[in-house]
Amino acid sequence: MSVCRFKMYSFMGGGLFCAGLGNILLVVSTATDYWMQYRQSSSYMHQGLWRYCVPGKCMTHTDSIAYWDATRAFMILAVLACFFGLIIGVMAFINYSFNSFDKTFAAGILYFISCFFVLLAMAVYTGMTVNYYGKRYGNWRFSWSYIMGWVSVVLTFFSGIFYMCAYRMHEPRGPMSH
Repeated sequence: MSVCRFKMYSFMGGGLFCAGLGNILLVVSTATDYWMQYRQSSSYMHQGLWRYCVPGKCMTHTDSIAYWDATRAFMILAVLACFFGLIIGVMAFINYSFNSFDKTFAAGILYFISCFFVLLAMAVYTGMTVNYYGKRYGNWRFSWSYIMGWVSVVLTFFSGIFYMCAYRMHEPRGPMSH
């Protein structure tokens, strides 16, 4: 195996690791109820994108609040983009061939799209939560589901970087390349 090919597979391996971990964090972040915690009447409560919980009981959000809907939609789109990026990224890694379709480049683009969607979701949620809860409640904080969302921004971004580096390693550049 040539050094160039080894570097390319190293970049793809790093990208797959970051994307796999990022996709797990995206799913867990989207599905769990710990985006925010707050104290009310001497008890702690927490909420996620789908439910809010008081001690001993969780209930589904019944109101259609625009920023929750936008955050949910962007998180779901981020999960889907990262998932399809993983599938295409694995096919690129094992060299499964489609005619005239560069899987390495496509996987990198899907990871960047996923990063963009999760960044939008986190920005919308952060801005609205700080603006609303920051002015009304003194004792609240972001929690671990929310933090996982921000970590997945970094992981999906680096997945895209790794796959674009791998693409640059194998892209044809002429007779003197590599």
